[in-house]
Formats: sequence, C-alpha cells, structure tokens
Amino acid sequence: MKHLIVYAHPHADSFNRAILNTAVEALEAQGHEVVVRDLYALEFQPVLSAADTASMRAGQNPQDIATEQKFITDADAITFIYPIWWTGLPAILKGYVDRVFAYGFAYASGEAGIEKLLTGKKGLIINTHGTPSDIYDQIGMTAGMKMTSDVGIFDFVGIESVDHLFFGSIGYLDDLAYQSMLEQVKQTVSTKF
Repeated sequence: MKHLIVYAHPHADSFNRAILNTAVEALEAQGHEVVVRDLYALEFQPVLSAADTASMRAGQNPQDIATEQKFITDADAITFIYPIWWTGLPAILKGYVDRVFAYGFAYASGEAGIEKLLTGKKGLIINTHGTPSDIYDQIGMTAGMKMTSDVGIFDFVGIESVDHLFFGSIGYLDDLAYQSMLEQVKQTVSTKF
C-alpha cells in the first residue's frame, strides 16, 4: 500500500517524532511505500485566504495545495500524527485540512447530499496529550475528539477510520511507558493495513 503520513509537531526531539519514526519503520518493514509530509519542516501555510478560494473557484488550485492533494490522491492510507493542543488539532494541521481537504477535491454536494470524494482510503490518527487518558475518558473529551476527527474529518470525506490512538500523560511517564506506547503504534500499523 501507499501510505501518506501527515505529521504536525514543531520539535525534532518530541515523542511525536518517535511515534512517526516507529510508524514509518513498521510500515516499510512490511513493504509499504511511505511518504511523510512534515508540516512544520515544509513551513506549510495554514491560512485559507481569499486568494486561495478565488483560485480554487476558478479551477486553479494554488501550487502548495495541489501538491498536497496529489499526495492524498496517490495514497491508499492516510495517517495523521499530532499532539492535542487545546483539545484539538494544532493550527498548522487544522489549516492543512481547511486548505487541502477542499470542496471539489475531498467532498462535494449533490442531489443525495454530501459526496465523499476520498472513499476507498483508510485513515489512522495518533495523538498525544499531557492530560491523563482516564481523565479525558471520564469527561467525554476522548469521545468528543474521536467524533470531530474520525467522523467530522475522515468520514466526512469518505476515509475509513481504522483506529485512533490516544497517548496521555506525555511528559510525565518513565521510559518503559513510552516504549509500551511505541510498541502499540508498531502493532497498530502492522495489523490495521
């Protein structure tokens, strides 16, 4: 399979980077082709501008959007790896979704309602957050974040969510706990695709 990993963390020494490296190694070990789009390294412009929408309406996508859409078109599976900030996506990734998952590319409207234009692709989301997972589970935050990302983004455009991993208490754990999380990443990408 062709895998696209959209990665959004600004620090090269983050646990998110370890997750990314683990996922890439596990997928490549199984013979999958992997492309990583590191949004911070690319200095991706997250702001959807009036010029962007005017160009898209005229049928001429800005080059940076067209480039990212080509990676999505070519992918069989799309994985988002990012930290939870303020119970949601970092701005750079939210802007990626705003600009790249555009009307006419990722979805459209028709007589039957919303047309999901990315149907047939699989999706995985891997998140980290500092809050303990049991607290997010108890207050409904985990379920809320699954709904907004798995359903509100992936399912809305037809991407089948195969899993959504949440790793809590990041920054407060010992090495054994982090290794266990990385093993879960490895097992997930090795068995879900």
